Order: sequence, then C-alpha cells, then structure tokens
Amino acid sequence: MDRVCIVMMSAVGDVVHVLPLLTALKRAHPGMQVTWVLQPGPAGLVRGHPLVDEILLFDRTSGLAGFCAIHRALRARRFDLVIDLQVYLKAGLITAFTRAPVKLGFDRARARDANWLFTTHRIPPHPMQHVQDQYLEFADWLGVESRPVTWGLGPWDAAERAWQQGFLSRIDRPIAPIVVATSKPVKDWLPERWAEVADALWHDFGLQPVLVGARSPREVHAERVILERARHTPISALGQGGLRGLVGILDAAALVLSPDTGPLHITVALDRPVVSLIAYSNPKRVGPYRKFGDLMVDAYGDPGEDYPISMENRPDRMPRITVQQVLDRVERWRTHYAASYPPRRTPAPTS
Repeated sequence: MDRVCIVMMSAVGDVVHVLPLLTALKRAHPGMQVTWVLQPGPAGLVRGHPLVDEILLFDRTSGLAGFCAIHRALRARRFDLVIDLQVYLKAGLITAFTRAPVKLGFDRARARDANWLFTTHRIPPHPMQHVQDQYLEFADWLGVESRPVTWGLGPWDAAERAWQQGFLSRIDRPIAPIVVATSKPVKDWLPERWAEVADALWHDFGLQPVLVGARSPREVHAERVILERARHTPISALGQGGLRGLVGILDAAALVLSPDTGPLHITVALDRPVVSLIAYSNPKRVGPYRKFGDLMVDAYGDPGEDYPISMENRPDRMPRITVQQVLDRVERWRTHYAASYPPRRTPAPTS
C-alpha cells in the first residue's frame, strides 16, 4: 500500500472528517504516498498539510472540461489503493478514472447514485453513526488502528504563525469568533440575534467578538446586519486569509460560536471550545465529535425527544434557538471550560 488516492472532493466539514483517517494511515505506513482529489475551495484547507503528498484539483464548475482534466491527471498515475469516501455519481466517475487493483467504497446500502458500481471492494454495512466514525470504518477495513483520533489541522509553518500573530496584534481581549452563516440558509441563525450575542460577549464575558466566514452574499448580508445592530461593533474578518487564515483565527480563540458548518468541525479538530447551534441536521450524526456536546444548543429534537441517528433533515427550526439559550451555553463555557482551555496565544495590546 505504497500509493493511495483519496476521493473526497467537497464540503469543508467532510474534509475535516477525512483527516483522522489520513493520520491513521500515515501512522501505520509512514512511507505511504497520498494523493487527494479535491475541489479548489476545500483544497485550501489541506494544501500544505504535512501528510498530504499531492493534491489533484477537480474543478466541477468547468463542466466536461473539468472531468477531462482530472481524467488525464489520474490516468497518468497508478495507485495501490483508492478510497472513495463520497457516495455520489461524480465521485464514482472519478474513482472509475483511477487505475488501482483495490477501489474501496461504502457498502451498497449507503452508496447513492449506484456509486458502489465503481468500486471493487466495499466496507461492511453498519448502523448509522457520526460521520467521523463512519469514515473511520475504512481504517477498520484496512486493519489500521484509528485511535487516538487526531486531525493535525493547526497552523503548520512560520508564515501561518506570523499571519495569526499579526491578526491578533490589534486585539486586546481573548477572541470569540462567530461563524455568521453556512452553505444552506436553513442552517443559518438570525443575524440580529448574533448581534445581541456579540454585545453580551463584549459586555458580560470580556470577549472580543470576531465575525468569520467567507464573503458569499448571505454572509455579507449577515455581517451588515450584525455590524448595524450591535452596540459595540465586532471585528469583521470575513474572507481574511482564506481557509488557512480561518484556521489561525479559530486556533487562537477562547470560544467559538457556530451553526452546523465546516468551521464547527475545524474548531473541534483544533480542540477549542465551541457553542454549536444545530437544528436542521441530526446532531448525533453531524454535531461536535465527542467533545463540547454540553455547549450545543439542540433545536433539532423536541423537548424530551430521544430521536435516532438519521439523515432526516428538519427545516425551519433554527429560529427556535433563542439568544438566552446561546448565552446560557456561553456561561457554561465560562464556568466549565475557560480555565482549562485558555487562549493559546496572548494577543498583544493595542497602542
């Protein structure tokens, strides 16, 4: 198993969940050469990762030309193993482009779009579980020990550390990044409520709220509403430093506040406390992995409901989350986590 190709192209959160599998493989086989097929956006998160030897970009926005380009790149390489971690047709087609005796994917019950037809081997069927554990099933099939679960996602080099310190140098309080929006409107919280939370973070908890994310139209709209409504203007870092800059900001946080989106999982991977707001997707499947669950606001289930792990989505529930519920979790952070998880770096005072 000298040459391995990973097919997981999109969704930042899923890319984060692949990293413990990558770490386990490299821990068992240090000389393994890993090629990862990624779309340009999430590729920014792992570009430079010390365990990723090569990234092949698949630009699906280019249509047929994108498929032709990745086909040429993959046909020029041979692998001992291909791991297809996505269950859709596009991933199946790209897996079919690869040359390898073993193409490992999900079992037929979990593979969609007949994705299982493009693999030669499949992991056994398994009851629904957290996405992170689902990916670690591949390590089990390969006979690789996946514990401890480690991501290796923090700032990697002097340039990233310098960017992080430069960002922090203008702030004289511990930072509390707020992830203002997600990839789906149904998973977003109301920006006017974020503005109330931001004021409380400043006045009641001694934290500097920092707005983080990209600069999509919905994120820019949320930023505008929060900045207009907050009595103490938060710092906005939307779009600053790309995904690696976001990692630097989250890594330095005292506390992060996030709905169900990629930065939530980045924060857990960095071992920083996070107040998560989840209502659309099942928290038992996509919530913070094995830590900070007591800081989660769960509006997915009804009061007292012991819902099963599933892929069922429940729209229109994010407005159920109140400002007071979020601040109650922030108070729990202060009493249960703040002393044990101090900011990793002391910001330089402003002049």
